[in-house]
Amino acid sequence: MQLENQPLSLQLDAILVVDDSTVQRAHTVGLCRELGVGVIYEAGNGVEALEMLVQLPIPPNVLVIDLEMPGMDGVELIQQLAQRSVHVPLIVASSRESALISSVETMVQALGMQVLAALQKPLNLPQLAAALQRYGRSQAARPSRKEATFGVEELRTALEANGIVPYYQPKVDVRTGVIKGVEALARWPQADGSMIPPDRFIPMAEQHGLIHALTMQIAEQACGQIARWNKHGLRLSVAINLSPILLDSTNFVGEAAELLEHHALGADQVVWEITESSVVANLGAALGILARLRLKGFGLSIDDYGTGFSSMQQLARIPFTELKIDRSFVNGAAERHHLRVILQSALDMANRLSLITVAEGVETVEDWKLLQDFGCTLGQGYLIAKPMPGDELPIWLRKHTQHLRALREGRLHDKSDGLS
Repeated sequence: MQLENQPLSLQLDAILVVDDSTVQRAHTVGLCRELGVGVIYEAGNGVEALEMLVQLPIPPNVLVIDLEMPGMDGVELIQQLAQRSVHVPLIVASSRESALISSVETMVQALGMQVLAALQKPLNLPQLAAALQRYGRSQAARPSRKEATFGVEELRTALEANGIVPYYQPKVDVRTGVIKGVEALARWPQADGSMIPPDRFIPMAEQHGLIHALTMQIAEQACGQIARWNKHGLRLSVAINLSPILLDSTNFVGEAAELLEHHALGADQVVWEITESSVVANLGAALGILARLRLKGFGLSIDDYGTGFSSMQQLARIPFTELKIDRSFVNGAAERHHLRVILQSALDMANRLSLITVAEGVETVEDWKLLQDFGCTLGQGYLIAKPMPGDELPIWLRKHTQHLRALREGRLHDKSDGLS
C-alpha cells in the first residue's frame, strides 16, 4: 500500500472531484494531493461537471462522483457521461447504504464504463490509493499492438490446424490450498505472441457452426493433458465448457465417452460446465443429454451460478454435481454485507445438496478467508494462479509449494504474493 506523502507511480494527469458538499469535496481533494495527483478539478454538481469536461485544458483521467446531489444526482451524471461517450474511469462515493452503492457500480459496468471503486464516505487514504492503483494497472495492461482482426475463415483454418489451445487455471481446496483440478479455457495464440480471448471467437464459432469442432478440439487436448499428468502421478479433474448448442447433438454423449476410452481416463476426471441458461431452448433434448452424461459418470457443473433468473429451477431438474459461483458474488464479498449474505446462502444450499462448490474470481486474501469460513470446497482466481499452458503447471506446482501453507492459513498479503 502507498504510504502517505508518497506520490503514486501512475499514468495520471488529472482528477475531477464532483461533490455538492464543500467539506467532503475538500476532504477528497486533500487525499488526492497527499497521493501526489498534480491537477485536481472540482465541481459542485453534475451539470457543472459536464460543462467543465468540454472546456478543461487537461482532460481528467479519473472522475470521483458523489451519488447524492441536488439537481442532477450522481446516477444521472453517470448516465449522461455514457450517452455522451465520455468513458473516463470512475470512483463512485456515497454515504448511503452499501447495497445502493453496489447497484450503481453494476449499472456503471452495464453501461460499458470502468469503475475503479465503489466506496462509502468518508473516503480514506488507503481506499483512494488502491482505486488509483487499479487505474495505473489498467493502463499498464493495455496492449501496445492493435487487436488482431479475423473472420470465420481464419477461425476455420485455425481449427483445422489445431491452432486453438487450452490454458489451464487451477482449482484448489479452500481449506488446504492443494490443487484438485483445473478448468480448460480456450485460447487462440497469434504469430506475434498476442492472444485472442475466447469472448471474441466463441460467439463466432457458435454462429457459424464451428462450436462442435472447437469444443471437441479443446476436450481432446485437455483429456490428453490429464492423461499425461496421470502418468506422472498428478491426478486432477478437468472442467470443460459445454456450449448450449451441443445440448441438441445426439452424437455428443458418444463422442465424450470415446474421449475417455481413447485416453484411458475415468469419467470422474471430466466435468462439463453448463451455464444456467443453457438448457432453456430445447429442454427435453438437453435434459436427455445431461442425464446420459451423468449415467456415464461425468461431472456436471452449473457455471456462473446466480447471474440468471432460473438458478433454483435448474438445480431442481438437472443432476448437477458441482455449483460454480460467479465472480460477481465472490470478488469483494468480504467488504460488502449483501454479497456476503448471498454468497453464504448459496454455499449453505449447495452443501445441503451435497454439491461440490467452486468460487470464481478469488483475488484477495480477505475473500479467501471468507470462503474458508463459509465452507466453500474449491477456489479459482488470480490470488491462486492465472490460466497457463499445460506443460507449465507442474513447474508452477513445484515453484509455489512453499506458498500453500500461507494460502491455507490466510497469511498472503495480496494477490502479488499469491500462487500466480
